[in-house]
Amino acid sequence: MELKVINAIGEAQAAAAGSDALFGREFNEALVHQLVTAYFANARSGNRAQKDREQVNHSTKKPFKQKGTGRARAGMTSSPLWRGGGRIFPNSPDENFSHKVNRKMYRAGIATILSQLVREDRLVIVDDIKLDAPKTKAFVQKLDALKLDSALIITKELDENLYLASRNLANVLVLEPSQADPVSLVRFKKVVLTRDALAAFEEMFA
Repeated sequence: MELKVINAIGEAQAAAAGSDALFGREFNEALVHQLVTAYFANARSGNRAQKDREQVNHSTKKPFKQKGTGRARAGMTSSPLWRGGGRIFPNSPDENFSHKVNRKMYRAGIATILSQLVREDRLVIVDDIKLDAPKTKAFVQKLDALKLDSALIITKELDENLYLASRNLANVLVLEPSQADPVSLVRFKKVVLTRDALAAFEEMFA
């Protein structure tokens, strides 16, 4: 299939060829949801911890006598029923939150997202994006020429000037094709690919 291409000032250029396997796949909402969920789950550090009744700091003294008070009997203040007591099933710091995603499933999910971006006119192909100096102001001018306010920009090799100029912009992220993840592809209003990055995606996922 043919993909529209523009230059650095927003003018139309010769169309680029994109494979149907990567840009013509039907949308699979369940697969995309699974990829995004797994991405967030695998990013969790799993360092939360809670104490059980053995680990909390407490006295072993019986808080009040067994009978005659009218209250429910209690043996020690570490009971999970008491404020400040231990948890019954505490979270451990070595808890594993990771989700397994098969390679075939991941490749199909990325192709699904890219195909949906094409259908929603959120995928932009440009000849190239370069900056002579790491100046944010100059980079913002390029984005204005392309009519972009929220964009994920993917270049074949991470240009240092482009990276430094975009680092202070909250709604812009510059990555290499190998660094692209499902969340970033879904998050931004527009996804900008250079021709070289497009060829890299074809090689990686098609």
